[in-house]
Parts: sequence; structure tokens; C-alpha cells
Amino acid sequence: MSGFPWAAFAQNLALAAGAAFAVMLATFAVAVRKGLHRIVDVAWGTAFTAVALVTFLASAGEGDEARRALVTVLTAVWGLRLAAHIARRGRGHGEDPRYEALLAKAPGSRDLYALRVVYLLQGALVWLVSLPVQAAQYIPGPLTGFAWAGGALWAFGLFFEAVGDAQLARFKADPAHRGRIMDRGLWSWTRHPNYFGDFCVWWGLFLLACDSPQSAAVSVVSPLVMSYLLINGSGKPMLERHMAQRPGFTAYAARTSGFFPLPPKRRG
Repeated sequence: MSGFPWAAFAQNLALAAGAAFAVMLATFAVAVRKGLHRIVDVAWGTAFTAVALVTFLASAGEGDEARRALVTVLTAVWGLRLAAHIARRGRGHGEDPRYEALLAKAPGSRDLYALRVVYLLQGALVWLVSLPVQAAQYIPGPLTGFAWAGGALWAFGLFFEAVGDAQLARFKADPAHRGRIMDRGLWSWTRHPNYFGDFCVWWGLFLLACDSPQSAAVSVVSPLVMSYLLINGSGKPMLERHMAQRPGFTAYAARTSGFFPLPPKRRG
């Protein structure tokens, strides 16, 4: 295997940043026009897809063709599915309570505050978290066991995330379940099957970047950051603060794993 093309990869870092921020700024313009900043959540998966596509074009002639295509497709499938799911879930709803609470703290213009602390921050996170997607496409050697293991972990994560989302959507569609806690299916094994699925997806994409030690070293920060956000940052803790207000949540939390799937405890 020839050496890792650091100069070409460095140029790609700038292109990827441009793609991520372009998606976020375009979304910001739409959000201001609609007066609805929750649509930034749709842009999250879309921005990763844009980074993957830009990198695919920029890495032509540098990385292995099969790996470039595989990483791009896996990222786009995950990102576009997530974007479509969030768009469907939010259709017809007003502002997300999370953003209402955040924007209430704005010292001046709510829109400019949202631009700084939501859109630009998320653009930077997309660029950082997407490092395996970028670096993997510049690996010149063929796919090895690391890559196949990564693809399998990605598939498991996408399955877990998509099934969990579908189960929750069906549960919430029944008016009899209004105000109740979802504790069935995958949601009886973990309180956050969608977040656990994301966790597996990004560790899987990282494994696709592990066929080169240089690529692995530069991109390991990605799954670590994503894991922190999901488990300790803006994922699980923020959602559970909101869910804790619902009747039955304390009992549900006592018998259901907080993140990693485990058999549910027997009801007391």
C-alpha cells in the first residue's frame, strides 16, 4: 500500500467544511423565512451526505474506488433516511421546545443567536464527525477485514435506528397512547434505540477508515465525539430531562437500560 495522500486530504478538509456550512447556511435562510428553526435537524443528515458526495468527487484518482463508493453510499443512506424521518416527524408542528428554550436566552436577535449557537456549531460538528467519511475515501489500498466489519456494524446500527424510529412512530400514531411512555419492542431493551443505532453507524464508518493507520489516527476523534454527544451531551440527557415529566418514566427508566441494549428487568 502506498502512503496516505496528506496534501490531497488537507485540501478535502476545506472542501468538506464548505459543503457542511453551505447546507447549514441554506437551512438557516429557509428557517428564518419560515420562522421555524427546528428544520435544522433535517439538515444534520443532509450535511453529512453533502460532505460524503463532495469528498467522493475530490478523492477521484487518490483512493480505492470500491471504498470511495461504499463510504459515500453508506453515509448518504444513513443521512437521507434520518433527514426524511425527521422531516416527516416534524411536519405540521411548531417550534421544537428545545430551540424555544435555547432562543429564549438570546441577548439580542433570536435569529442571529440561532445562527451562532445552532447552525454554525452544527456545521463544525458535521465537519469534525465526518472525518472517517473523508479520510477513508483517500485510502489507496483495497478493502480488508476492518472495512467489512465496519460495514456490518453500520448495517446493524441502521437497522436498530430505523426499526426503533418506526416502532415509536406507530406507537405515537395511536391516540390511545397520547402522553404514555413507549416501552415496547426495541424500546424495552434500551431507552434510546435510535441513539444506540447512531452510535453503531459511526463506529462502523470509523472501521472503514482503519485500513490505513494514518486514516484511523486522524479520524478516531469522530466516533468518540459522537459517542459523547449521544450518551452525555445533547442526546440522551437532554431528551430524558424532557421525558422525566411524563407519568411512568421513572418506572420505565428503572427497568430499561439507559443506552446499550439489555434484557428488560422484570416489573416490580
